Amino acid sequence: MDRDNAFVGQSTEFLDAVERASRAAGLNRPVLVIGERGTGKELVAERLHRLSPRWAGPLVTLNCAALPETLIEAELFGHEAGAFTGATRARVGRFEEADGGTLFLDELATLSSGAQERLLRAVEYGEVTRIGSSRAISVDVRIVAATNEHLPALVDQGRFRADLLDRLSFEVVTLPPLRVREGDVAVLADHFGRRMAAELDWPRWPGFGRHAAAALAAHDWPGNVRELRNVVERAVYRWEDPERAIDDIEFDPFASPWRMAPLRAAGPLPAAERAAAATPSPHADMPCDDLREAVATYERGLLEAALRRARYNQRAAAVALKLSYDQLRHALKKHDLLEKEGQAIEVRSP
Repeated sequence: MDRDNAFVGQSTEFLDAVERASRAAGLNRPVLVIGERGTGKELVAERLHRLSPRWAGPLVTLNCAALPETLIEAELFGHEAGAFTGATRARVGRFEEADGGTLFLDELATLSSGAQERLLRAVEYGEVTRIGSSRAISVDVRIVAATNEHLPALVDQGRFRADLLDRLSFEVVTLPPLRVREGDVAVLADHFGRRMAAELDWPRWPGFGRHAAAALAAHDWPGNVRELRNVVERAVYRWEDPERAIDDIEFDPFASPWRMAPLRAAGPLPAAERAAAATPSPHADMPCDDLREAVATYERGLLEAALRRARYNQRAAAVALKLSYDQLRHALKKHDLLEKEGQAIEVRSP
């Protein structure tokens, strides 16, 4: 199986979405797949096709955002020779290619109004007309479409046709983001780690150390499964000792002490930046008659903030502060932040 085709997860939220897609697969009806980037919309579209009576037919994919507005209709519906500049010969569109199978339209919300109108006719009547032709061609195609936009809101804004949405939304499968899929981060991380270790010909899979596992669990995963896969595979290939558990995780591949600062066009500073530059540091004129007490107060505030961001997971907080677990525990004890009778701040170990 290709590395991108893994369908892994055990959380209730994930399994419910998969079950909904599986039940809809056998029906010859359009399906909308909604989800954030990296949640696996393409995998669900493939599942809908493979479990349908059309499984032996073609699965044709088109990313609607990958083509300029001037070409998207020709790509979808085809064109005749001479239909426009550069059209030296006739070409079938994706609808004709998908005849008898499934057409997966990714990034559906980016379709132009003209393409939406032609798509509506194709869905409603099962016919497409190539650009430059007056002859309609019958096609037998099931539509599966995906987007990370809220389409009803786009309808209210006039950016998406309400009648097209009505025809495409027989079933809507909404994929949960990774951050709400309880327990799936560890399962997916182990899956991707094992695959990368095998690709590197490691003799065995050493797993993740406690600090790395805590960091993976505490991360918010804005890029979802795609981001997780990249983070895990990067950690595995950078790890130099395949006999030891991997215990170093880097979430930002651009992190570097030599990272280039963004270039700024010549000219006066924006008003907000001028105001910020003119504003003195909040510590510049701060009265301080006890340096040790001021430093201790500041350090305690940093510890409390790190604990809150890590949801009081001490190991995750240690990773965020670039401390060892023992160093964090020592600092917490120093500032009376460990659990004890009457303590207001809750601290949990994994």
